[in-house]
Amino acid sequence: MVEKNVLTTLIERQVNRYGSRPALFSRRDDGRWTPMSWEELAGAVTSAACALEILGVREQDKIAVFSPNMEKILITDLAAFANRAVPVSIYATSSESQVEYIVRDAGASMIFAGSKEQYHICRHVQRRYNALKQIIVYDDFEREADDTTSLSFTQFLKLGEAATDKCRAEVRRRTEAATPDDIATLLYTSGTTGEPKGAILPHSCFNAAMEIHHDRLTSISDSDTSMCFLPLSHIFEKAWTFFCLDSGVQVYVNRDPRQIQDTIREVHPTCMCSVPRFWEKAYAAIQDKMSRMKPLSRWMCSRALRIGRRRNLEFVRLGKPVPRMLEMRYRFYDKRVFSKVRRIMGIDRGNIFPTAGAPLSNNIVEFFHAMGVNIVVGYGLSETTATVSCFPYVGYEIGTVGTVLPGLQVRIGEENEILVKGPTVMRGYYNKPEETAAVFTEDGWFRTGDAGHFDPHGALVLTERIKDLFKTSNGKYIAPQALESRLGEDKYIEQVAVIGDNRKFVTAIIVPAIEAVKEYARKKKIQYRNLEELVRNSEIRRLIEQRIEKMQEGFASFEKIKKFTLLPREFSMETGELTNTLKIRRPVINSRYAHEIEAMYA
Repeated sequence: MVEKNVLTTLIERQVNRYGSRPALFSRRDDGRWTPMSWEELAGAVTSAACALEILGVREQDKIAVFSPNMEKILITDLAAFANRAVPVSIYATSSESQVEYIVRDAGASMIFAGSKEQYHICRHVQRRYNALKQIIVYDDFEREADDTTSLSFTQFLKLGEAATDKCRAEVRRRTEAATPDDIATLLYTSGTTGEPKGAILPHSCFNAAMEIHHDRLTSISDSDTSMCFLPLSHIFEKAWTFFCLDSGVQVYVNRDPRQIQDTIREVHPTCMCSVPRFWEKAYAAIQDKMSRMKPLSRWMCSRALRIGRRRNLEFVRLGKPVPRMLEMRYRFYDKRVFSKVRRIMGIDRGNIFPTAGAPLSNNIVEFFHAMGVNIVVGYGLSETTATVSCFPYVGYEIGTVGTVLPGLQVRIGEENEILVKGPTVMRGYYNKPEETAAVFTEDGWFRTGDAGHFDPHGALVLTERIKDLFKTSNGKYIAPQALESRLGEDKYIEQVAVIGDNRKFVTAIIVPAIEAVKEYARKKKIQYRNLEELVRNSEIRRLIEQRIEKMQEGFASFEKIKKFTLLPREFSMETGELTNTLKIRRPVINSRYAHEIEAMYA
């Protein structure tokens, strides 16, 4: 008997189980959250699946999805699975050239555009790439004068609603013929160097990922609520959201990342996956508020954190019974301090908050665990269908990325490279046999490109991206992400790119946290006409220098930043300085700021 695919059968299983219970919530323009029941979701997926068949989508055809987070993305994905078709996610922030590259590489003949802006980008691509036959737009849009084929999502669904019995039977045939070997999705890597590569993830990868996560994350149940915050084009959010739906978790879809602070406070989710920058900003904001408290309140917060660290890290973390007096003190401070902070943040109902994608400093992890916020640090890649390792509930080690998930194998190869083998590892890169061959060892282990080791407790320690590791001209190895992560804790520092490959010492290009620096300038009565003048001000430079020196405590002398350049604007995806997952593109930074870098070494 052929194994059934978890994602192909998800709707049928869950609508039978939950019926009219809400599956998804979408935030409307007026701020209201509108529920979509499992029955409504099932109806929309059925209509979308029939519409795909009517428009000529065949089994294993590629369908591009270029949109910010919306419930319509999930409807599209699930409708594609019903047809054995392959959704190909494109980040909503991608440039026209990036969209065209992915559409051409995947051979997509259809694309779903989120907004009118993305619709116009798709039209430009369509004019150059004739094989892109169909554009379907999620938002309301005004069709271009020479566009005779594009459909709104409403028109698309109505097309499916009017499907014939023959069409519905064909979709059912495809659904029943689906196998674990079918490609579920092509997930294009963000490409910190070189062009993006499409990781081939068959349904077998997701089948295994769902089972593995059910085995590990036993606290997740259908009483949980999740905030879908990261882009659904990111493997972390895509796999997490499917896991939530498979677990019966109600998912709130946050469309605009800039609204996340508001939407969390509206929803109070019990879980949400995020990247470290979310927690770094939250930490900096709390530290800033504490620094402005009256002495008695500040003392109380410090006392609460000491009690919280002792209770949660020395006892709860290790599965030890908490001494009665310590528990009483913790409950006192939890009621008067921690619960108030969690409620203000909107995470007062928290179960677990997985975070991955970059290093998160030990200080921040300890701080939030002391507050009773269960940040679950993990590690994974697009090529491994997300998670390779994560904190267990008991016995997790701060400074690690947790223990390897059941069913997966990890070993340490040459140059301390982390190698992975298991059922969640991709099949290879689409249309790239040479790159595929290069990323697997002769005996079939996937080369992650990350360096690491196992600690004495069996937890995986991530040290650096191997290609980011550099050596000074004095022969000292520098792991820039460790420095960047530490400096990211500071409220006056927004972004950092550490420099020093083949140089005598380490320098950095730094983007200050502009609003915090402006506030400092107001207090100090520093005059400036524009941001360029502000970041050149000697008092501002002295402030950042002092912050850097403080944040670098514990680093070896040769690792420390000796000189820095302040920028008046943030690194961005639009300029190519950041990937769509907000990772620094070091070659671009080195090239774009070559003059500033040379000046620091003059």
